[in-house]
Amino acid sequence: MEGKKFNDIKKAGLAGIFGNIFLLIIKASIGFITRSQSMIADSMNSASDILASFMTFIGNKISSEPKDNDHNFGHGKAEYIFSLFISLTMILLSAKLLFDSISSLIKKSHFEFSWALIIVCILTIIIKFILYIYTKSMFKKYDSILLKSNYKDHKNDCIVTTFTLISILFGLKGIYWIDGLVGIGISIWILITGIGIFFESYNVLMDVSLDESTKETIMNLVKEHDEIKNCYNLYSTPIGYKYFVVFTIAVDGNMSTYKSHELANHLEKDVEALEKIDKAVVHVHPVNF
Repeated sequence: MEGKKFNDIKKAGLAGIFGNIFLLIIKASIGFITRSQSMIADSMNSASDILASFMTFIGNKISSEPKDNDHNFGHGKAEYIFSLFISLTMILLSAKLLFDSISSLIKKSHFEFSWALIIVCILTIIIKFILYIYTKSMFKKYDSILLKSNYKDHKNDCIVTTFTLISILFGLKGIYWIDGLVGIGISIWILITGIGIFFESYNVLMDVSLDESTKETIMNLVKEHDEIKNCYNLYSTPIGYKYFVVFTIAVDGNMSTYKSHELANHLEKDVEALEKIDKAVVHVHPVNF
């Protein structure tokens, strides 16, 4: 399963890299030739997507490495480290694009209308929509934050390029200030997306605990065992896209050691069967009633 996951995420990353390289070349060429600020911003967005797809490829390769003596819980957090890099790049890029777009608006810069701009926009929307559907299907299958970052990028690009198309159509009517305005909008959109990915990655790297819904599910599993008198000290830490969980159960002190540990083993298997759990450790605390 892990090998198939690695190969599928690898394919999604490569598809994003080649698709975005193609789009970067045609958008940047047409954007700079016509001096369209919105198309230039759109091309730079594609450049950030190439980096995101490349990071997906490298991060997936590292995170797929098995557990070893130096990394007892595997290398899953590599996904979040590379997602953090992606987010920081997006934030820096958005600041540059925002500055350029505002300057273009203040200077009342005009672009040269070309039907090639329209064709590039339509082609971009089609390619990005296909990549969005494909990458999102992979995310639903594997719940990888790298795939999540990428499918959100593809979706955002469809929306961004739609606004680029609108600004170019306004240019056909001689209304050029929309071009700079759309450039500003694209910059802000990239910034918001980057900040969202940053905090999601940051929370995992800072060992954010399990969500309350999963904790409640674990407690319900505990309650299914009448022999367990109490449950406490539930701690969790993310190891990639899943969690390591440890907690303590209180049982009757008269219960045999074998039976109490057999109970703990059964409970560990039940908890590990949950989608978000990689490993569970249950401590047994005998008490007198």
